[in-house]
Amino acid sequence: MTPLTIALYNGKGGCGKTTLAWNVAMGLARREPTLLVDADPQGSLGDWVNWADSEGHFAIAFNDWAAFCEGPPEDHRYRVYDCPPRLGEEEIQAILGQADVVLLPVLPSPLDLWASRRSAELLQDLRARRPGLRAFFVLNQVEAHSALSRASQSAIAAMGLPVLSVRIARRAVYRSAALEGLSVYHMGKRATAAMDEIERLIEEILK
Repeated sequence: MTPLTIALYNGKGGCGKTTLAWNVAMGLARREPTLLVDADPQGSLGDWVNWADSEGHFAIAFNDWAAFCEGPPEDHRYRVYDCPPRLGEEEIQAILGQADVVLLPVLPSPLDLWASRRSAELLQDLRARRPGLRAFFVLNQVEAHSALSRASQSAIAAMGLPVLSVRIARRAVYRSAALEGLSVYHMGKRATAAMDEIERLIEEILK
């Protein structure tokens, strides 16, 4: 069976993309074999994975982009790409061109949304050439009990990408897990709410 490939991308940094990629990959790995691919030349995700592996918490296969291009491992049902924020357009299109689903994490503020406009336009162009490509905004680091401002809603509507119904909250446990080299799936009862929202996000993109 051809792997389902999910790419997380935003040309704007600071949107929590790598943390989300890591936790989504861990959630998928609880279902079926999953490959996590770090396409960022800085390799920060690889350091994270190596730390988790050394502590006995590694549940997924991992490649950096160079190793993946030489020959991806076989027999994975899911692939998750953590795309770099700053690469040439040809390079990023080559990476995204392999994706079945692209998630564009954004912070729920008008300034952050507008700063992501170029990334949304790139995805719209890809969708025009590949009608089967599914691409979504993911509202990330949402404050508890906060409502989207009218300006944020207008910014989303203007960019033409659908928004996943699941919103990822700003939670201390995501930061704690990152500091410990873990996913929220390894953080016990204190991460129940975080695991639930990652699970609901995964179910939404798999349906």
